[in-house]
Amino acid sequence: MRQPSVISRRVAAAAVSLVVAAGAAACAGPQDNDAKADGAGKGKPQKGGTLSVLNTEAQSDFDPARLYTSGGGNVPSLVFRTLTTRDRENGAAGTKVVPDLATDTGRPNADATEWTYTLKEGLKFEDGSPITTADIKYGIERSFAAELSGGAPYLRDWLIGGADYEGPYKDKKGLASIETPDARTIVFKLNKPEGDFPFVATQTQFAPVPRAKDTGARYEEHPVSSGPYKVVKNEGDGQHLVLERNPHWSEKTDEERHAYPDTIDVKAGLDAAVINQRLSTSSGADAAAVTTDTNLGPAELAQVGSDKALAARVGTGHFGYTNYLAFNPKVKPFDNPEVRQAISYAINRTSVINAAGGSALAEPATTFLPDQPAFGYTPYDHFPAGKTGNPAKAKELLKEAGYANGLTISLTHSTAQNRETSPEVATAVQESLKQAGITVKLQGLEPNAFNEARWSVKDSPGFFLSRWGADWPSGGPFLAPIFDGRQIVKDGSNFNHAQLDDPSVNKEIDEINKLTDLSAAAKRWGALDKKIGEQALDVPLFHPVYKRLYGKDVRNIVISDWTGVLDISQVAVK
Repeated sequence: MRQPSVISRRVAAAAVSLVVAAGAAACAGPQDNDAKADGAGKGKPQKGGTLSVLNTEAQSDFDPARLYTSGGGNVPSLVFRTLTTRDRENGAAGTKVVPDLATDTGRPNADATEWTYTLKEGLKFEDGSPITTADIKYGIERSFAAELSGGAPYLRDWLIGGADYEGPYKDKKGLASIETPDARTIVFKLNKPEGDFPFVATQTQFAPVPRAKDTGARYEEHPVSSGPYKVVKNEGDGQHLVLERNPHWSEKTDEERHAYPDTIDVKAGLDAAVINQRLSTSSGADAAAVTTDTNLGPAELAQVGSDKALAARVGTGHFGYTNYLAFNPKVKPFDNPEVRQAISYAINRTSVINAAGGSALAEPATTFLPDQPAFGYTPYDHFPAGKTGNPAKAKELLKEAGYANGLTISLTHSTAQNRETSPEVATAVQESLKQAGITVKLQGLEPNAFNEARWSVKDSPGFFLSRWGADWPSGGPFLAPIFDGRQIVKDGSNFNHAQLDDPSVNKEIDEINKLTDLSAAAKRWGALDKKIGEQALDVPLFHPVYKRLYGKDVRNIVISDWTGVLDISQVAVK
């Protein structure tokens, strides 16, 4: 079974979170929100006005079947409501699943292979017609159609019969594993236990779609709204998107969205420097503007730091994401655990973080799981390198491994200037290992070639930079794709770089997936992370931090650890 992270599928740069572009994913770290400094973003929010969204990436494929989102996405969440959604709260509180269209987060059977939901009363589409479970079932089924590909793969893997289903355009009978006994009840039957099903039910595939209004591939031009806003303009495949109020949305059925602005105007295709300059100047319409995909860089942060008023308009977010050094143990000398351990000890995380933009944009990592409770974060450092590396210990291990005179290896990286898998970070690793007698030759590949190489079982290099972001804030979508041996993909994109196929690890993943007590599951994920970490199959380097400006008239800033970015559904511009 393959469970790719949206971050990895979209080859996102540091500025991308689970809610960017086409609804990209889906969430970590300290509860820090600089947006509240000096009163910025404060003041009682008022209804009215126009919120401008300035982005680099287009909000393309604006069809709930095609969007790859977690928590409903950001802009998509204004139009598409789902069975469940993320809690719209700051920091760690925002990593929880809460009901949306449903009355609760789902009722599992004894072994979590069946999940039942009941819809709230009074739900309506933008035309005033009632939302029923038949609309949700149809919305999910159309996401299986080949012409509407792009969404998350979980339901294809999890639903009984999902692997062979081709969507309602070819199969009019629909999926028997989704039952709708009445207009308010829907039941999902899974082929294995999945305690995380409430998280999956936050994805836009769970948005209702009325069959009579489905226009296939053209549906994205005017999808029927179930949320507080409806689409009135979609130009250039999401380059310019205008949303206005849905008069049939009721806040009485929606505790999560506030819908303060009258209009949301999303413009994309802008240069990142231009976006930050416009937000900084904050003149005219830009005073009521935000961005969902553009970070501040090191130079811009230095400028902001010298301006107290500007610094008060910077929102800080954390998201479940880890940048790391990956090993392919099938390639010598990385088949030797002592070599992998030596590299782990030698790494200078301070220099790596500086290369990633500095401590304001990156935090050191010694665990694979991000450092927030929702993932089950359990602190460990099996190969303590300190802040600047431990070359003496690394040399000791290399000698034991038969490399008393050092060794020469290659490190593969991307040529993209993303400060994650880029030349700057690779050079910092090179300098770290040099102190331990390890000569590193850098092999830079253009982004597409780099990703093809690191995702290939056949052609994967032995040592390379990589990264992983979670589709939702839980240990499952973080550890399983990377370390579950059954998810090794030999003829496609493989994310299990180490090609680990340990029966005990696979079994523990299955056992945790049965748990519907998310706190208990988190503890088990943390323990599994610690166990796997002992094998030195990777070297965690850092977790990114998101720093984003917003306009001077923007109010009610909420940044959760689920998304790491400002939540549009909470923003007011008056």
